[in-house]
Amino acid sequence: MNREYHKWYSPRLHRDMELLVFGHGGARVIVFPTRAGRFFDYENFGIIEGVRQKIDQGWVQLFCVDSIDAESFYCRAAPPAHRIRRHVDYDAYLLYEVIPFTHSMNRNSCLIVHGCSMGAFHAVNFAFRHPDIVTKVLACSGRYDLTAPIGDFCDLLDGYYDDLVYFNTPLHFVPSIRDEALLHALRRIEIHLAVGYQDPFHVSNVAFSERLHRLSIMHQLHVWHGRAHKPDAWCHRVDLYL
Repeated sequence: MNREYHKWYSPRLHRDMELLVFGHGGARVIVFPTRAGRFFDYENFGIIEGVRQKIDQGWVQLFCVDSIDAESFYCRAAPPAHRIRRHVDYDAYLLYEVIPFTHSMNRNSCLIVHGCSMGAFHAVNFAFRHPDIVTKVLACSGRYDLTAPIGDFCDLLDGYYDDLVYFNTPLHFVPSIRDEALLHALRRIEIHLAVGYQDPFHVSNVAFSERLHRLSIMHQLHVWHGRAHKPDAWCHRVDLYL
């Protein structure tokens, strides 16, 4: 299996950013790490090995990006307005640096965004903000409203709300979409939401699924037994849905 390490200074984030590439061709897959995770976690979790056949056969090429969650949503020392602005910087890094980088390595027109837990939020948020470039989204064990406490998981913005928060909260901005061109772009994306029945984020997935149905945005909601919010559960499901 081809494995490459890449690092460059991001002018949008004003820091070095790292990523790993697995594979030699096929659909390009942006893989987001879990909460405040790192670009190497997916490999360490064993998920790369779990999809080795798809990688070796050239069906997919994975680009495992780093996160800056510790500087954005999980930076409790920073004001909430700073947290959301830092996340917007991350979105720009992905759009204007990572996506062109994937094109430089692989001209395949299919772009998949994928992540587990907090990575699922990033995948869904990126896909619905940029549906013109995304072909498929696979989100496992995700939470799609970071402003709403769920169980032991708190509001990550401490009650702060502005337009940036709104347009980066899928459960808020997606139901209000009325532009037919944008809806058309969203309706052509293959969407898979997957979550355990006992996962605290199950309610978030059901709510998001209901809102997609109201907009006639086709998708699949896969509900697993138990909590299933851990790498061994993700490994099996990713191999099924990717």
